[in-house]
Amino acid sequence: MRRYETVVILNPDISGEERGSFFEKIKDMIPRQGGFFFRIEEWGIQKLAYEIRKKTRGHYSRIDYCGTGLLVSEIERFCRIDDRPLKYLTVLLEEQADIESLKQQMAQAEAAAAAEAAKPSEEAKASQEVPVKTEEISPEPSDLSDPEEPAATEEEED
Repeated sequence: MRRYETVVILNPDISGEERGSFFEKIKDMIPRQGGFFFRIEEWGIQKLAYEIRKKTRGHYSRIDYCGTGLLVSEIERFCRIDDRPLKYLTVLLEEQADIESLKQQMAQAEAAAAAEAAKPSEEAKASQEVPVKTEEISPEPSDLSDPEEPAATEEEED
């Protein structure tokens, strides 16, 4: 099985729900065609290099998956039929992808993400448990005078 990535530029005016339904259809399509879905990275709205369908901005996303040439053809056909994508491009990443190693990479990435998500909450708890006291120290009056200058004395003038 080969590993592919498809970069899709979606219309920036569509809602998050419409974007989600677009990606759900692709996620469902991949296993039906005998492929393995790896992940979707959403890069967000970026400025386009040139105007496409009178749009100067687009929502960029990257779909990473394994499959055959028939799966790629089906995904590209879906992108041609649907109105939401402005542009798409599919690139072959690996000629012979190992599905088991990809599954292990996914598990490690999910474990690392879970650890990162738990880490800030542990730090917040630790900072709440240890109260930090700060005291404002005011200088002593003797500290204010310069030691080299003699103390000022009042003298009467005649």
